[in-house]
Amino acid sequence: MTFRSSSIPPGVLTVGAVTFTVFAWASAFVSIRSAGAAFSPGALALGRLLAASLVLVVLLLISRQGLPPREAWRGILVSGVVWFCGYTIVLNWGERLVDAGTASLLVNTGPILMALLAARLLGEALPPRLLVGMAVSFAGAVVVGLSMSSGDGGSTSVLGVVLCLLAAVAYASGVIAQKPALSYGTPLQVTAFACLTGTVACLPFTGRLIAELPQAPVSATLNMVYLGVVPTALAFTTWTYALARMPAGKLGATTYAVPAIVVLLSWALLGEVPAWLTLLGGALCLAGVAVSRYAPRASRTPAEDSPLGAGRT
Repeated sequence: MTFRSSSIPPGVLTVGAVTFTVFAWASAFVSIRSAGAAFSPGALALGRLLAASLVLVVLLLISRQGLPPREAWRGILVSGVVWFCGYTIVLNWGERLVDAGTASLLVNTGPILMALLAARLLGEALPPRLLVGMAVSFAGAVVVGLSMSSGDGGSTSVLGVVLCLLAAVAYASGVIAQKPALSYGTPLQVTAFACLTGTVACLPFTGRLIAELPQAPVSATLNMVYLGVVPTALAFTTWTYALARMPAGKLGATTYAVPAIVVLLSWALLGEVPAWLTLLGGALCLAGVAVSRYAPRASRTPAEDSPLGAGRT
């Protein structure tokens, strides 16, 4: 799978990849809540990853990309087990206990840990604008979560909160493990083989999936397939494309927009009209992302100006 185009500037492709990823991941929180009513956490994770693996293998065959280099495998295996498998199972479990909006709030504390880990392990800088943008977006995410959890349909659970926070840790750890692998493998290779690794790690849930699939409504099964094709196969590939061209901390800050988008999707798909406090929180999330990504052109380094400066083409 390739994102190259002679007529589209690389920077535009990177922004498009980030935008698609954020919207796809936001939709996943709604789909997980729907499919999670019919499938147990492990079975849903396995079904999602099987669907994603099928799509990714087809894309690998079409693009004729073979095995990634040996140097990429450590990051691929760690991200596959921790992120694709562990994160997916824990989030599925957590969303059985808390609403989608609260889950998105808790999971999106991950970019804070991601930026700190990137600074410590990858040597990435923590510029003041990134720290300020993260603070603004986190404040907005808190407002979104509080406004949703205080509504009539909101629900909270101590175990659910803990599980979503564990998902945030798995998310951040998986990204940090994945970043070095992109110096050797292509985004599609890294995504596909990490997803296959996660699928293998989820195989112990095969019996549960086989038992639950005939009993599940069609809508739940379609949501499971959607989770595999769009938020996993396609969005994880666009994520790795952007990750190869941006610092992990800076890219992670863009996902603070997810809680705001979750609110909008709930509004459009479920007819839930957000309160003014929710809209305010969403605006803060987006403002924080804008701050974290803004830098006066004169102060940018050549590496920051080039979307290829952070990683492999």
